[in-house]
Amino acid sequence: MSDTATDRFSFALHATDGPARTGVISTPRGEIRTPAFMPVGTAGTVKAMLPESVRETGADILLGNTYHLMLRPGAERVARLGGLHAFMNWDRPILTDSGGFQVMSLSELRTLTEEGVTFRSHIDGSRHHLTPERSMEIQRLLGSDIVMAFDECPALPAGRDRIAESMRLSMRWAARSREAFGARPGHALFGIQQGGLERDLREESAEALRAIGFDGYAVGGLAVGEGQEAMFGVLDHAPAMLPADRPRYLMGVGKPDDIVGAVARGIDMFDCVLPSRSGRTGQAFTRRGVVNLKNARHADDPRPLDEACACPCCRSYSRAYLHHVFRSGEIISSMLLTWHNLHYYQEMMAGMRAAIAAGRFADWQAEFHAGRAEGDLPPA
Repeated sequence: MSDTATDRFSFALHATDGPARTGVISTPRGEIRTPAFMPVGTAGTVKAMLPESVRETGADILLGNTYHLMLRPGAERVARLGGLHAFMNWDRPILTDSGGFQVMSLSELRTLTEEGVTFRSHIDGSRHHLTPERSMEIQRLLGSDIVMAFDECPALPAGRDRIAESMRLSMRWAARSREAFGARPGHALFGIQQGGLERDLREESAEALRAIGFDGYAVGGLAVGEGQEAMFGVLDHAPAMLPADRPRYLMGVGKPDDIVGAVARGIDMFDCVLPSRSGRTGQAFTRRGVVNLKNARHADDPRPLDEACACPCCRSYSRAYLHHVFRSGEIISSMLLTWHNLHYYQEMMAGMRAAIAAGRFADWQAEFHAGRAEGDLPPA
């Protein structure tokens, strides 16, 4: 556990550069440097990685998934075994989502009411009922450091009436989540702004959340099919609607250029399965853009994936080897490429934190985009 651990949850903003911000979230389990990227440990593991390896990439916090963990192995079982931190051998902060998004996206048979959602498990068809109160209970049993309010997140595109109805239901659920969460010193509850691409609905949602009062605020309902231009259009105004003295979290984002653009618009926290999922499918993120190790042109290439990267994958293995083990279906392929991708994401976050603190974020952005525009190295 970090030497700088505290007995409470707090957020200190250290520097700004335009809307971009850098600071530190303090929790009893250690500090979270912002802007922060949270690797996704859906079912209590970041796929293909040991927890200590995830920490070595620079991650301060992981994300766990309420929906998946409640179905298997079950929140009560995790609690009996000491909570999620002990269960998965991760002693630093964990944020858990509320389960609402997965209920809507993974459960074919579901019934939505004012009370909550009744659904059938995608694993075995068993019937479950998830409400704001039950979501708070599950996340308490898991031992989450940062708990997300229960909400509904409709896929885009959707009509304005559907977006408005869903947002207002989520705000009523946010109030119930706040009440059910209660007083839990050292733990935080984040509210989730909804409203689709509609500016006035986003403002209505932010006003409702501010009135309830949360420890942090998420911008939800994006990265659900609207495209980057539309997402950035919302982020041009949505973060400023939320309290400046609390962390701002953009859920489910994303690609490196999505994250950089969102930081430029005032976002502090991110999560996405992309670096780990891409690693398992032979794709690597580098300063020159995405490299596809499936391609035959790498078969005789003795060079590292990224000559400027200090991760174990780039220090010790050639592109030719990475191509070989991926094409052979070897597990080490997923391990090495996931480690590299997570290292790349954390190095990107560290670079932004330093640039914001130095007042040169615009220059850093220009260098970031110029490197990606160069494209991958020509064949050896």
